[in-house]
Amino acid sequence: RGVAAVEIDRALIPILKDTLSPYDNVTVINEDILKVDLNQLTEEMNDGRPVKVVANLPYYITTPIIMGLFESHVPVDNITVMVQKEVAERMQAGPGSKDYGALSLAVQYYADPYIVANVLPRPNVGSAVIRLQTHVDPPVKVKNEKLMFGIIRASFNQRRKTLQNSVSHDSGLGISKELIAENLEKMGLSATIRGEALSLQQFAEFADLVEEARQ
Repeated sequence: RGVAAVEIDRALIPILKDTLSPYDNVTVINEDILKVDLNQLTEEMNDGRPVKVVANLPYYITTPIIMGLFESHVPVDNITVMVQKEVAERMQAGPGSKDYGALSLAVQYYADPYIVANVLPRPNVGSAVIRLQTHVDPPVKVKNEKLMFGIIRASFNQRRKTLQNSVSHDSGLGISKELIAENLEKMGLSATIRGEALSLQQFAEFADLVEEARQ
């Protein structure tokens, strides 16, 4: 099987070429992973078949890389990465916990996350290897995926606010307090509930109610 290694640091390219010279199935690409068309890359190198992603990610761009893979629908079977321990814990957190948030919901919509191993920390920084096994089908059905994630992001922008206040104050969504209250009542939820209390299934149901009202 072929391996495509994307590395942004030019200084490492000669070292990688020397280190990997015994292997004829490795292609080193000197690019920024956030700017590479990964769908095109998988098409060219693997005929569009599902690939496995393995990386030790820079902590400051962990989320953009992982979400970029999912949201652009690159054919990925699974992702195994080393990330900051707190980020790994957020990815697999459930409703009501302090680590639960928009990242938890987004990752769990696309994949089943589980921590493979904790890594001995460098000073003040613990790490974890986490595997994200991509779902064949999302665990919930939602009519408008983009709307659901917009609602999720708004719900956690200020997590101490109620969902009603957080979502209604997001001008990009254009959802009134009245509609939010009405939908929460239909779902049997309190008007003062916070986003951190809702499951992925409940966010999908809420988004579908908003979508129906718009139509």
